Amino acid sequence: MISIIIWTLQLILVPVLSPLFVGIVRKIKAHFQNRQGAGIFQPYRELWKLFHKDEVESEDASWIFRAAPYIIFAVTIVVGASIPIIGTFFASRLSDLLTIVYCLALGTFFLALAGMDTGNAFGGSGSSREMTVAALTEAGLIFSILALAFLAHSTNLVTIVQTVSDLSLFSFTPIILAFVAFLIALLAESARFPFDNPATHLELTMIHEAMILEYSGKKLALIEWASANKFLIFLSLGVNLFFPWGSAASFTPGALLLGLAVFLLKVFLLSAGVAVLESSIAKYRFFRLQDILFTSFILSIIAISLII
Repeated sequence: MISIIIWTLQLILVPVLSPLFVGIVRKIKAHFQNRQGAGIFQPYRELWKLFHKDEVESEDASWIFRAAPYIIFAVTIVVGASIPIIGTFFASRLSDLLTIVYCLALGTFFLALAGMDTGNAFGGSGSSREMTVAALTEAGLIFSILALAFLAHSTNLVTIVQTVSDLSLFSFTPIILAFVAFLIALLAESARFPFDNPATHLELTMIHEAMILEYSGKKLALIEWASANKFLIFLSLGVNLFFPWGSAASFTPGALLLGLAVFLLKVFLLSAGVAVLESSIAKYRFFRLQDILFTSFILSIIAISLII
């Protein structure tokens, strides 16, 4: 019963909060660019506007193009409800490392299919680049969390959080290395600098935006919302797997409120760090991305070797 309640709370919490942290990142980046920028609630207004706009579809679009936004959004909702966010006192069969990673990969797969479906040259180019980046990111992402799985002797994310929270500070050297590897994967999976620019529509640089150029109205809103959900999911995994202190350990109102407050603070700090990092570096050329993704994989291997 407790697992169902927490699962339902997180089912609502992730889509409600995800646009907020996108707005926070944009606001901090605007500050670094000496601009006032839009308010942190601007992503909510943009979603509201898109949901009230008409849709235009290509004559060549198939059922994949029409179904992809719903599949991608549903995947992010289910994954967001299955990862440890508020506390560590519930268990879910979907909380396994590989299950979470490949559910997210399923969303990426359908997004790439949708980009190619209408025959748009930009969409095909973006899909090709997206799958290349996704394939190179997969190893660093899985192995960075696998380092924690070796510590916990389990691939269940809730068990990993419980184990890491009991470790001493002297055991955190491999965890920090794994976190750096995970951070690189986070930037790649969230289509952020130095891998992609979420604000660009330039032909030679866009990856994510190229795949969704044919979308409009409600379907575009669902894809943008799913992208924000995915960003929050990775932020949540980063703060709760590698720095799990403050998570609620019991199902009481006080523990839940404290766990939620600590979670929001940690996610805010990490999102602010992402914004500062994005403001400090330039977008890499596409053929240089493999170097930094290979670095993520190597850091994960080093972390695992220090643990084993």
